[in-house]
Amino acid sequence: MNYYIVIPAHNEEALIGLTLDSLVNQTLLPKKVVVVNDNSTDKTSDIVLAFAKEHPFISLVEKKSSAIHLPGSKVIHAFNAGLATSDEEYDVLMKADADLIFPTNYFETISTHFQSDPTIGMVGGFCYIEKNGDWVLENLTDKDHIRGALKAYRKETFKQIGGLKAQMGWDTVDELLCKFYNWKVVTDASLHVKHLKPTGANYNKTARYKQGEAFYTLGYGFLITAIASAKLSFMKKKPFLFFDYIQGFLKAKAAKTPLMVTTEQAKFIRSYRLKKMKEKLF
Repeated sequence: MNYYIVIPAHNEEALIGLTLDSLVNQTLLPKKVVVVNDNSTDKTSDIVLAFAKEHPFISLVEKKSSAIHLPGSKVIHAFNAGLATSDEEYDVLMKADADLIFPTNYFETISTHFQSDPTIGMVGGFCYIEKNGDWVLENLTDKDHIRGALKAYRKETFKQIGGLKAQMGWDTVDELLCKFYNWKVVTDASLHVKHLKPTGANYNKTARYKQGEAFYTLGYGFLITAIASAKLSFMKKKPFLFFDYIQGFLKAKAAKTPLMVTTEQAKFIRSYRLKKMKEKLF
C-alpha cells in the first residue's frame, strides 16, 4: 500500500532528525513524507532539507503562523498546508508528530492491518515516554484510542469523515465519526513508538479551557463532559484541571460555540460514549 505522511514541525531541530531517520529505515518505505516547517526559528528546515537531498520522497513546506501553541488548531492548519501540496495517489494517509521514533516494522504492520479488512478505517500503535531510564506507556487515553501523534487513515475513511478539523478535539472526533460511518479503529499493542516529548508540554494556561470547549463541540453534553473531565484530570494527576475543563465547557455553551458535528452525529456520539462508560462500570 502507498502511504503518505504529513509532519507538522515547530522548532524541532533536536528531534526531527530522529523521526526522519526512523522513517527512512522502515521495512516498508513511505511514498511521500511532507514536513511542514511552521514558523520555526531554529534549524528544523536545514535538517529536513538534508534528509530530502538523500531521500527524494521527503519534502519541506514552509508555513508562517502564530507562535502561540494552542492544541488543535495550529497543528492541523500546518497538516492541511502540507496535505495541500500532495496528490491523492495514496492508500493510507498519516498525520505524525515530529518527535517520534518508529520501530522499523511500523508501517509494514499497519499496512497489513489495512489489507486484512476493507472496513478498517484507522490503525495505530502506542506511544511510550521515557521515565527514569525506562520506556513506559504514555497512558493518557484508553487502549482502543489512537493517539493524535500517530494517526493513520484509509483514504476513503479520511474523505468520509471530512478530513481533520482544525480545533481541539480533532483527534477524538475523527474516531467517533469513524464509528458513526461504521469504520473500524484498530490499535496494535506490539507497535511501541517512542514519544520524545510529553503530550501538551508546550501548552499554555489558555489551553486548559480548550479541553472543556472541545467536549462541548463534540456534542458530549454536561454529564459526559463531567465524567470525561474527571477521568482526564485524574490520569494527568492534576485534579484541579477538572474545574478548568468544566469552565471551558460552560463558556462554550454560553457562547453557543458551533459544534464540530451534526445534530445526528452528536446524538450518536452521546449514545456511544454512554455505552462505553457503562461497559467499563458494569
